[in-house]
Formats: sequence, structure tokens, C-alpha cells
Amino acid sequence: MTAKMLLPSLGGTPAVWNTCMIFFQGILLAGYAYGHVAATRKRKLQPVILHGALMLLAIPFLPLDPKTLALDNLQSGSNPVFQILGLLVISIGLPIFVISTTAPLLQHWFSKTAHPLALDPYFLYSSSNAGSLAALLAYPTLLEPNLYLPQQIRFWTVGYVLLAVLTSLCAAVRWRASVSVESSATNADSEVDSAQAPGLEDHVRPKLFSRFRWTLLALVPSSWMLGLTTYITTDIASAPLFWVVPLSIYLLTFIMAFARRSLISFQACERLLPIGAVALIYLLFSQATEPVWLLTGIHLVVFFLGALACHGRLAAERPDRRYLTEFYLWISFGGVLGGIFNALVAPILFTGIIEYPAAIIAACCLRNSKASIPIEKADRKRKTIRIVTAFLPASLAVASALLLIPNTVLPFQFRMAIVFGVPLILVFLMVDIPWRFGLALACMVVGNIWIPDGHGQTLYAERNFYGVLRVTSDPTGPFRRLVHGSTLHGRQFIDTNRHCEPLSYYHRSGPLRHIFKVAESTSGCTNVAVIGLGVGSTACYSLPHQSWTFYEINPAVIAVAQDTNFFNNLNGCMQAESNIVLGDARLRLDQAPRNAYELMILDAFSSDSIPVHLITREAIRLYLSKLAKNGILAFHISNRSLDLQPVLGDLASDLGMVCFSFNETEIFEFQMAEGKDASHWLVMARRQEHLGNLPRYDPWLPVKPRSRPQIWTDDFSNIVGALNWW
Repeated sequence: MTAKMLLPSLGGTPAVWNTCMIFFQGILLAGYAYGHVAATRKRKLQPVILHGALMLLAIPFLPLDPKTLALDNLQSGSNPVFQILGLLVISIGLPIFVISTTAPLLQHWFSKTAHPLALDPYFLYSSSNAGSLAALLAYPTLLEPNLYLPQQIRFWTVGYVLLAVLTSLCAAVRWRASVSVESSATNADSEVDSAQAPGLEDHVRPKLFSRFRWTLLALVPSSWMLGLTTYITTDIASAPLFWVVPLSIYLLTFIMAFARRSLISFQACERLLPIGAVALIYLLFSQATEPVWLLTGIHLVVFFLGALACHGRLAAERPDRRYLTEFYLWISFGGVLGGIFNALVAPILFTGIIEYPAAIIAACCLRNSKASIPIEKADRKRKTIRIVTAFLPASLAVASALLLIPNTVLPFQFRMAIVFGVPLILVFLMVDIPWRFGLALACMVVGNIWIPDGHGQTLYAERNFYGVLRVTSDPTGPFRRLVHGSTLHGRQFIDTNRHCEPLSYYHRSGPLRHIFKVAESTSGCTNVAVIGLGVGSTACYSLPHQSWTFYEINPAVIAVAQDTNFFNNLNGCMQAESNIVLGDARLRLDQAPRNAYELMILDAFSSDSIPVHLITREAIRLYLSKLAKNGILAFHISNRSLDLQPVLGDLASDLGMVCFSFNETEIFEFQMAEGKDASHWLVMARRQEHLGNLPRYDPWLPVKPRSRPQIWTDDFSNIVGALNWW
């Protein structure tokens, strides 16, 4: 819910979710630290009183106010992570901190009772995560499609008050039974030394290495979860719904690992993990994006195996109940380290999403294998041989790639099967020794850096808060491309004589040419606004008498589009007076004059996804206030994951506008050779005559509202209903 409040000001980037995850992991760590200190206090009733006071102190901060999360004053830049974290701490920090302290404290209180299950209270950790999972799944499926944001906030506030009441009742029970329970608990503790609860380690203080292993076993799944989230929402299916899926699986593995009865063998997960890891590394190398449901399923299943293997080992190594809060503290610390690495460190160190395969490799190295036996000093020669052989698959892959790169006959996927398929089979032969298997996989990942992918040779790469941006040059074709994640955002001919030919989704034989032609005939198209810059392909349609304004949130996109070493649309093809405004379009458009533009083009994408806050009722009303009376709104809605035409059709009907769309589902091979891509465009206008002859063009069809319209607003959207499932 908090991330939904933040999205309108930050362009819908998946980094918003990862930043919120860092915040919640950090608050969780603080809450667990508080719980640990409270549990180790000699005066047992003081923490109970203090916790009750904290819960009461947080009530004045309720309900959550979306206005406190408004980022209107956010400074334009490439990495607003710390500004977001500061706003979150100020606005919701205290209530979330109080909630995060509840689980360890309640479990500690329960462990001091005379209940038969108090000897091994860790099953309550499974129950706690089950509640989290239920809430997480309910949000996109039940709450978001049916409740507006203010209603969601009120329900959350009621839930918080109910939690405070129930916790107070638990505290009252703890208070009344303090003397008798402490006495019985002490007697029970003295018996634990001779008869431990099943699965618990001997009653000895955890060693330093045990704490380190707990941290590592928690760190790797946390990093994997965030890396998978970034990868899926950037490269496979860029829909906000998928942000919750990896986290749901992450919570599910905690539930299964700490449940009283195990449904799945953790050892089986450890045996299956290397097979899944090899498959994932190959998929990453091959740049596969279709079919979405199959690829997403493979990534999620392997993550489930890896996270359950790590969390299963955590559950197996859980200490005696006396160290329950310390155990949770180290788990939380590992989760925070994983979040910090992915959201803060990785974007600085890597230009690609390297943290994702790194987490896969780390999970494979953490496997518990009987073959993983320390090598004696006398066996140094064999150890050296094992280390050297780990580098052989990567060497073979690089050598094969160098030989096959000049071959333009073989398809990319077939070349990848030869270059990486055989070496990965060799990698799998090392599976019996986890560290050597992980080292071989790491060598394969590093070797992939020098091998061109499906988008061609990388000329430039940059990673910031808004994702990974690359400029590539295809060695087999005449184009230079801009790629965000795995999605093409524009291309241009390398031939200087053809620089000003609009390509890709903006080709002159496509829908955009019709839009410009109609706008010029009906309104003169003197002032044009374009939301989303890309490589500046739309500038090829500019005319000398016009004035253009581009709105772009990503400073890296602006730098690349203006660099004539890569693209010349802005500096070589722009005939009109132009201006580029840095920042989120909705915030910056608010400062534009009323009725200023005869044509407004919405062409904003975060990888393959259009930010939802740009296609709500409030957003379109803002566009209309800046649009001339006879102006045209044009939406580029090409998408692999979402069908947005019905959504915009409902909005057009709600606002009393006419709406037409042109969906190029197929293009010919000769058009592809000329740099054209299939595209889907939609236009709106106040009256049909403002669209001129456009409705009479055969490919343009009217868009009618659905029988049961759903009007997307800043407080309501239904991503599930807009998904392309096949």
C-alpha cells in the first residue's frame, strides 16, 4: 500500500518496491533488536509495560496519510533512494516499528508459559509468516480491485487497533501469571538440558560461526528474492502484480521450513537446486522472454527450491528457546544485508542485474552435501586440479562464442545452445562438491560479460534507480538500439544518410504517421508534448513551425538521446524548437500553461510496462487541461503483459471522449528488415471531428467501454484484470 502511494512520483519503476523492502527489512531488524533486548531484561514486567506504551504512542500517527508520502519536492536525479527512505521513516516508521516488535516478543512470552508446545515455540514463526502471506496475496486480488486507497488506509488502521487490543490481552495474561509461570518455566528449562525438544540444538550458547551461518542463510534468499523481482519485472513481465509473487514464495518457504510438520524434504530441494540453477543460468544467457508464463514459472520454481533449502537449514539449526529472540535477530540482520546489497550496492558495482545470478550461485554453494568434505593438506594437488577444472566450462563457452560470432546464419538461440549448453553440462558434472559447482557457475556468468546477447554488441551501459539502460549495435544489421532491460526502446540507422527515418514503433508506415497527419490537418499541430523520450524517434516528425516539449524522468535516457555518438534524432533531425523537462510527467505537466498543446503523445515505459499513474482518471484530466480544445491525446500501449485498451476505453467513456485504436499485430519480414516493429496505438479526442479522417482509415477501430467499466484512478487500479495471461 505504501509503495502504491509512492509510485506516482517515481515513474512506476520496480526500484520503488525494492526500496520499500529495504525500509521494512530495516524496521524489522530494529524491532527484533528491541525484542531481543526486552527479552533479556532481568525485570520481566518492564518490557511488557514499555511495549504497551509504544503501541499507544503510535496511535496518533494513524491513519496513514498519503499526503505525507507526496514527493512533489523530490529533487530530480538518478537515485532518490535515501530521500524515499527518509520520507518512509518520518511518515510510517513508528507504527511499523511497533508492529515488527510484536512477533518476537509474543513468541518469547509464549515460550515462558507452561504450555506443552512452549519448549519449541518456533512454529509460531510459521504462523506469523502465514499471516503476512495472506495479507500480501489479498492486496492485489481483493483489496486493490475493490477498495479505494483511503478505504484501504481505514481498514489498516482498524487492524492496527485490533492488534493493539489483542497484544494487550496477551500482556495482561503474561502479567498475571508472571510469578507462577516464571517458576514453572525455570523448572522446565532445567529439564531441557537432558531432554531437548525435537529438532533443537543442544542447550549451549550459539557460537560465532553459527551466528554467521544463520546470517548467510538468511541473506542469500533475501538477495535472491529482490534480484528475481527486479529481473522478472524488468526483463520478462513488467507488471506491478509480479512484485508480490517472489515475496509470497519467500514467505511460503519460511512457513514450510518452520512448520511443525514438514511437507517437503529439504534434502530433496538441495538435490534439485543445481538442476534448476543450470537451467536458470542458461535462460539468463539466452535472453529468453517468451512464453512469459513458462519462463516466469521456471524462475519462481527454482527460487522456491533455493529459498526452502536455505530456510530449511535455518529451521534445522534453530537454538534452544532461551536464544529465540537472538536467532530472529540474526535472521533479520541477514535479510537487511541482502536488501542493502541489492538496492544500494549492486547498482553501483554492476551495470547489469548481476546480483540475481550471484544469489543463485551463493545458494548452490550453501548446499549441505556429503561430498563436501575438507581436503587434507596432503591432497593439495587434487585440490588444485579441482579449482582449475572449474574454469574450463567458462573458457569453452568464450572460445565457442568467439568462433560463432562471425556466423550470421545460425539463429541466436541456436548459437546459445552450442555456446552455453555444452559447457553447462560440464558444470553439472561438478555438482557433488558445492563450492566447485558454484565456482564453475560463477566463471560462466563472468565469461558471459564479453559475449554479445540477442540485442547485439553493447556499446554503452548504465544502471540507475530507473533500471539498466544499454546502447547496442547489431553486428548483423544496420541499426543501433536503445534497450531497457530486455525491451527495445528505439533504434536508428547507423547510415548517416538515413538517420532521420523514424524506426521501430514509430515507423512512417505505422499508426504514428496517421496521428501526426491528422493533427496537422485539424489543428495545425503547433505545440507538441511527448511524455517519454526514448531515442527521440518522434522528433523525426517535427516541422519548423512547431514547438516540442519532451518530459523524461530518467536522466540517463536524456544523456544517451543527446549523445550524437549513439543517436542523432534530437540534434540532427529535430526541425522544431524543442525543450526537455526532467522529472515525472504528471508533476512537471502541472506547471505547463493551460490548453497549450494541440498534440500530446504518451510514450512512457519502464522496460515493457507503462506506469499505471499515467493512465488514471486524474492523469487524463490533467492532460485535458493542458490540451487545446481541438487537440488529440495519443497513447503508445504496446505491451507483452498488459492489455490496456479496455482500461483506456473505459476512461474515455467516463470523461465523455471518443477513442480509436490501431493494433499492428503482424508485420512483414521486409518491414522488419527496414527496422519496423509491431505497435499498438490509441487516440482520444473531445469530439470525433477533431480526429479528422482518422476514423475512416481501415486499421483504426472505435474503442467502446466494457459492459462493466472499471475506472482506474490514483486510488484504484486492477492489474489482475488487465493481464495478458497467454
